[in-house]
This record gives sequence, structure tokens and C-alpha cells, in this order.
Amino acid sequence: MADYTVKKYNHNDFALWNDFVAQAKNATFLFHRDFMEYHKDRFEDFSLLVFEQDKLRAILPANINGNAVYSHQGLTYGGLVYLSKLKAEKVESILDEILLFLKENQIETFYYKPLPDFYLTEGNKEIEFFLLKRKAVLERKEMNLAVNLSVPLNISKSKLKHFRRIENLDLDIVEEQEFNPFWEKVLEPRLLEKFNTKPVHSKEEITLLKSKFPQNIKQFSAYKNDEIIAGITIFESKNVVKSQYGAISKKGEEFRALDFLFINLMHKYKRKGKHFFDMGIVNSDTEDYHIGLLKQKEELGCSVYSQDFYKIEIN
Repeated sequence: MADYTVKKYNHNDFALWNDFVAQAKNATFLFHRDFMEYHKDRFEDFSLLVFEQDKLRAILPANINGNAVYSHQGLTYGGLVYLSKLKAEKVESILDEILLFLKENQIETFYYKPLPDFYLTEGNKEIEFFLLKRKAVLERKEMNLAVNLSVPLNISKSKLKHFRRIENLDLDIVEEQEFNPFWEKVLEPRLLEKFNTKPVHSKEEITLLKSKFPQNIKQFSAYKNDEIIAGITIFESKNVVKSQYGAISKKGEEFRALDFLFINLMHKYKRKGKHFFDMGIVNSDTEDYHIGLLKQKEELGCSVYSQDFYKIEIN
């Protein structure tokens, strides 16, 4: 029987952790410690490393809140991270060791949110099967909208009609090196006006993250006569690009500039060989889901994929 040891992450594990993330079958740059720790003041870290003797076999990005441990609440997705060569039987053993470690640390509840399937070229369902065997419950599902870039785009006729009209209006698409124009002139004022909220990332935070991940975090903006009218902030991983933020000014709405930007970016990343364009979830504070947002994304060619959330009581 394999001899496993579970330990909490500390700063001395920085290089070991990041090297493992770079090799794992089910990780993106969001699991790099430089990304995870930009908001460490908001989350108490409880990330775990699992060793088989002296070999690192798995990691779990996580935080703690009271007597509960979460697949890190500061990340869009998470879950147990491991290499392709790790067989399912060992994944089951590692899960048991983690649950035992949580119990020994007086943790009462474990919340788990795996990476959506379309981020992966290999299967990643072992852990969910074993969680359910241990009486975890599927606490909720959310609809994650994404475009499959490996097949012909399926954009609605009305969107394409407007796109062809806008192509003749001399809108400029710019890949920006700074976030100030988009954050200050479009994103922040529009979120405040429409939803009375702010972006999850401040302008300073997204700037810091881009400085650490310049190949992964990108800003594309649409301009009309040197005035910014729409923008999309991209998180780019190996196979998937995600629109982390998308917003449009009132003037941009006249030109449907956000659709114009989305369609151009889908073609751009399709040419680059990316597999999916992730447009995020469509949940709403007042409904099960935002009907208008769902329709808009489906008309851009999105299909519905599942973002799952599991809960297990530690006995």
C-alpha cells in the first residue's frame, strides 16, 4: 500500500508547487502561486500538497473559512491537481488521505469545484466519482457558456448581419498594454451604473497580474475615432481563452461593438489553434440564470457546459 503524506502549503514550497502546476494535466496559470496570492489578504490559504514518500503526487489549491475548506474561493475553478500518469486507484487513495487530514484538523465541510471539462484534453472525472462514493452531494450546477473553436463557428444570422455592417464603420481593435482606458472609461462606470458593483479585480490588481503573466492576461479594446467604446479582458491558457471581463459604453451599444469584438477574437483564437472560447457562467442574483445573457451568448455560438460544485461533510 502506498505511503502518503499530506501537508499544508508554505512559502518554502513556492517553486515545487509551481513546477508541479506546469506539468499537471488539469491545471492552468490560475493555480500558479503568483496568481493565487495576489488576494491573499482576502483568503486564508489552506492549500495542500500530497506526497508519496518523497514524490509530490498531487496538490489542492484551497482556502479555509471557519470549519470549512474550499476549492479556492478566489479562483474560478479548482480541484485536485495531478499528472497524467497518476492512475485512478491512486487518486482514490489520495482523496482518502486528504479527507483524513481535514478530519484531523477539525474541518467539518469540504467544498469542491473542479475545472470545467472543456479545459482538458484528457478525462478528469475520477475524483468526482470517488467524492460521490464518499457521500458528497452535488450542491449545485451552473451553466458555463463556451464556443468550441475546433468546429465551424455557429454565430446567429442576426449577429453576423450586424457584424458585416459594423466591419465598414472603421472601428479599431487594439491590444492594449495598459488597463486604464477600459477600467476607467468603460468597465467600472458601466458596472456601477447597471449593477451597482465593481470588478472583482481592481485596476491595480489586474495590472499586477499582467506583469506576472504577460502571455496569459491580455486586454483588447474597440475604438471609434480614438474613443474607447468596448473592451474584453482575456485570460489565456493552453487550450482555452476566457473572457474574464467584457463591457461596452453607451456609444458602443449603438455600434454593437462588444459583439464585433467577440467575433473578431473568436476568429483570432480559432486561427491560433485554441480549443474553446470560454464566456463564463450566466448566473443571476435574482433568478436561477440571466435569460438575456444566456441568449446573447448562445447567439454568439456558445453551447452550455457544466460548472459543478460538490459538498462533503467530514465524519
